[in-house]
Amino acid sequence: MSHWTRKELAGWGRYPVVDACCRRPERRSEVFDSLDQRDGQPVLAHGLGRSYGDAALLSDGKVVLTRRLDRMLDFDAETGRLRCEAGVTIGELIDIFLPRGWFPPVVPGTQYVTVGGAIGCNIHGKNHVHAGCFGDHVRRIELLCGNGEVVTCSRDENERLFWATIGGMGLTGFILSAEFELYPVESPAIEMESVRFENLDEFFDVSAAYADSPMTVSWIDCVASGDALGRGIFMSGQHADASAATGVEPSFLDRIAGVVQSAVDGRMLQSDLLLNKASIRMFNEAYFRKHPPGHQQTIVDYEPFFFPLDAVDNWNFIYGPRGFLQYQVVVPDRETIREMLLEITSCGMASFLAVIKEFGDHDHGGLSFPKPGVTLALDFPNYGDELLRLLDRLDRLVVDTGGRVYLGKDARVSRDNFRRMYPEWEQWKAVRDQWDPQQVFQSDLGRRLGLVGQ
Repeated sequence: MSHWTRKELAGWGRYPVVDACCRRPERRSEVFDSLDQRDGQPVLAHGLGRSYGDAALLSDGKVVLTRRLDRMLDFDAETGRLRCEAGVTIGELIDIFLPRGWFPPVVPGTQYVTVGGAIGCNIHGKNHVHAGCFGDHVRRIELLCGNGEVVTCSRDENERLFWATIGGMGLTGFILSAEFELYPVESPAIEMESVRFENLDEFFDVSAAYADSPMTVSWIDCVASGDALGRGIFMSGQHADASAATGVEPSFLDRIAGVVQSAVDGRMLQSDLLLNKASIRMFNEAYFRKHPPGHQQTIVDYEPFFFPLDAVDNWNFIYGPRGFLQYQVVVPDRETIREMLLEITSCGMASFLAVIKEFGDHDHGGLSFPKPGVTLALDFPNYGDELLRLLDRLDRLVVDTGGRVYLGKDARVSRDNFRRMYPEWEQWKAVRDQWDPQQVFQSDLGRRLGLVGQ
């Protein structure tokens, strides 16, 4: 039997950090005990902590750590339909089912995400245009509600609760299990094609040319300016057939991963001086030039294609002791992206990692992030108040064009801006409050945005 203990918790950005009262249940019965023993305090589930800001943090309440609730409950080898507990990770799904010819329907940029987290954030991946979000493949959720009742919800049963839970940031209840569909693949290999683009307009030209590709994503240089504004590397991919063989030469990122890992392990990267505009500019220039002009085709293993940063354990430490903030938005058009890049390149605060891609037509409303448009994800070292002011300026651009910030990566958006970004928040909250009128399930993000609490 696990007990409540004090533990320092943070998201992957290591900002903010809170002192939390935590319990790590080993089995389902202990989850019920945790709810019974909350002593009138609010509760929140916490998986692997890969959301970046305060979505999985609760500084005044009880946090249930779900990682050991990782049992596979049922699998149909004919259809790929799986039922499992919420603590199962994307990586475990791949380890167990890829040898059998199945792969998760949607994966984010890391395999260290739980099924509960994938549902709570309604994660998206490189295949959003054609496959939608993780929630599009979920068929049934078993939810422990605030009154202690276990409710089954699906597209046909308790439908409003089902869609409020998908993308609901863990605020509708505790996900005990979920049923969803894996999809068939023939091998662990990916047929990948990369294209270097010289500026933002060329990115959109290349993206349009690859509109039928099953998976696409692009790295973008957020330091380059002038005629090179928005330059980067476009990557498309598809699962290879059974005859494909990997074993190609390591990529540029593969080659530097060992060096970065040694630095992380030795805590050599705990300096705020390491990541600055000059060092980021040098990395970006080297990475851009390592990709020659034109189209490059190769076959790679699934890990460097889907999860390149997983090659470095605890890569979030490269940002120094103050951590970092990831800022991901979706906006409707290229001109807003251009304005954002101009704002970033002119301010002197560089983003080390930046990703751009176009979303498909899937829009689930509520608190789910993806909608038609262009998404840009940026990682900024925690420059303090100066960075917060920059992000506020970017927020205004996003709000004015009908865009939104990804709540799973947010640590600071204002309540007013959130409500303009997510116009269906009141309908979502009405469903949530119907099933949890006592406000049992809360988070620091939910409190900040006015979604929970009295």
